[in-house]
Amino acid sequence: MIFMKHKGYYLLFVGLVLIDQVTKQIFMSSFDLGQSIIVNPFLSWTYLQNTGAAFSFLAGGGIIQQSFLLIVSILVSIWIVFWSQRTPSIHRQKLLGQFMLLSGAVGNLIDRAQHGFVVDFIDVHVNSFYWPVFNLADSFIFLGVVFIIFERQSTGK
Repeated sequence: MIFMKHKGYYLLFVGLVLIDQVTKQIFMSSFDLGQSIIVNPFLSWTYLQNTGAAFSFLAGGGIIQQSFLLIVSILVSIWIVFWSQRTPSIHRQKLLGQFMLLSGAVGNLIDRAQHGFVVDFIDVHVNSFYWPVFNLADSFIFLGVVFIIFERQSTGK
């Protein structure tokens, strides 16, 4: 079976997707849209619905744009699975990055398929600078890319 090659990484994937989805459900059921609660001077919980891609790029494009983003998310997720299956087990950091990337992609894919938008709630800010609100899946994507980039630099592949 295709998923047996990197079984531990698939278990990590399932765990990360579950954590992502549970946190999103907490915010959807506990917050009103746009509601924000200050946690500390650098962090707030702010419930938003992102109908676009990263940083709300392409937001508000309607059903055609939502369908396009959903299809792209599905294709990228399938590509990551095939890419990770071709990665030898000795490349642990690269595999960790690939599965974190997959976890984030699938976490946001579930939102798009289920709601037509991605749930965002992590609001980082310093003084008057506000980073775009994001979620755990976005963090997994970012960390996955970092692991892959640094693995490539360390091995030269």
